[in-house]
Amino acid sequence: MSVGAPRGLASSGQKHIAEILHPLSAAEEPLSPGPDVSVTAGGDKEAGLSNGTPVDTPSPASASSLFNRLQLDDDLESDPRDYYAATETRDLFVTVDDPKKHVSTMETYITYRVSTKTTRIEFDLPDYCVRRRYQDFDWLKIKLEDSQPTHLIPPLPEKFVMKGVVDRFSEDFVETRMKALDKFLKRVADHPVLSFNPHLNAFLSAKDLNKRQGLALLTKVGESVKQVAGGYKLRARPPEFCAMGEYLDTFSQKLGTIDRIAQRIIKEQSEYLAELREYGTVYSSWAGSEEELRRPLEGAASSVTTSCGAMDDLSENMSQDFLPVLREYVLYIESMKNVLKKRDQSQAEYEGRLEAAVQRKQEDRTPMPAEVERCQDKMECFNADLKADWERWQSNKRQDFKQLLSGIADKNINYYEKCQAAWESLITILQDKQTEDQTSETD
Repeated sequence: MSVGAPRGLASSGQKHIAEILHPLSAAEEPLSPGPDVSVTAGGDKEAGLSNGTPVDTPSPASASSLFNRLQLDDDLESDPRDYYAATETRDLFVTVDDPKKHVSTMETYITYRVSTKTTRIEFDLPDYCVRRRYQDFDWLKIKLEDSQPTHLIPPLPEKFVMKGVVDRFSEDFVETRMKALDKFLKRVADHPVLSFNPHLNAFLSAKDLNKRQGLALLTKVGESVKQVAGGYKLRARPPEFCAMGEYLDTFSQKLGTIDRIAQRIIKEQSEYLAELREYGTVYSSWAGSEEELRRPLEGAASSVTTSCGAMDDLSENMSQDFLPVLREYVLYIESMKNVLKKRDQSQAEYEGRLEAAVQRKQEDRTPMPAEVERCQDKMECFNADLKADWERWQSNKRQDFKQLLSGIADKNINYYEKCQAAWESLITILQDKQTEDQTSETD
């Protein structure tokens, strides 16, 4: 085996990192051939095929039809880069649900039901159902990081109270954490390597999880990674991994900006909602004192109440569905950066040992030690695993943000449709009142 330079890895059809666009950038990835859209002088868009033939593109009649159309497009336009979805057969299904509060003399905590269905021979039974608390999930994550240091481990939600939430036993907090834990475990179970980790097997199947078990079962790779690069300095990170680091920095900045703006929007929505509720109360009290205007005033109060409910739903969606995804990917970025650092340490160890071996060989012509080749193999293992996990992460991210943004669009459309219908009903009441008044004057 040659040790003069790292060997190239076999091509797996992965796209170069520099060519992968940011999910929130203005630029768009090239799509499969479809209708071209031109803009008329009046500003309207006119669809047509690439040969100039016009195409009939009726507008969706409602938010639901628009959303269904988007989901249909997802089915018809599968991403060719998502090769995992086409080649992997899922045989391990996990679910986290049914949170329960436990109160004892020493502590109060929440446990979650973890259900497993599998056909794998590594499991003794096809079905398992155990209860786990947050620290058990944290134990699993640490075990995965120690035993699989070359892989990207999905992040857990923050251990302590999340931003904007005061009570960690509140229903909203527990629900948000349960969804995050479920997503974490599903990502691990869907991973082609992590899903076969024995610690995951124990987590899913053992009735009483012994966290002391396996503390000394770190792999040799994991042990060496912790000790590596003590006296070495990395010469230069390969360009593709430099591009990864730069991408993560940019992505982190954009997510941070969106998170700050979203927090301000939620705060302003909360303040607006409080004013709107007070506004509706005024109309209700006014209707009780003026019989002639009672129906129109009650209609106005009803329209305001409907608008309040729609705004409450919209704000709740931002807090419960939108922000947690942003936070998950902020934590994902930190996990990816940690794996990149470990990869750099592995490269630094290889370069340092290779340089020392070359120097010794020049001095006394000793053969190249086997440990240099082992370091090279370990570095190439890091490179291959990191590239594969990067592709998987990019694929998951594309799907997550596509669902996130389409969900936001659907919720906003529903909000404005509810408000429009509420105030249109008031117009009907006013028109009926006007007709009654005219009839009474005629009589």
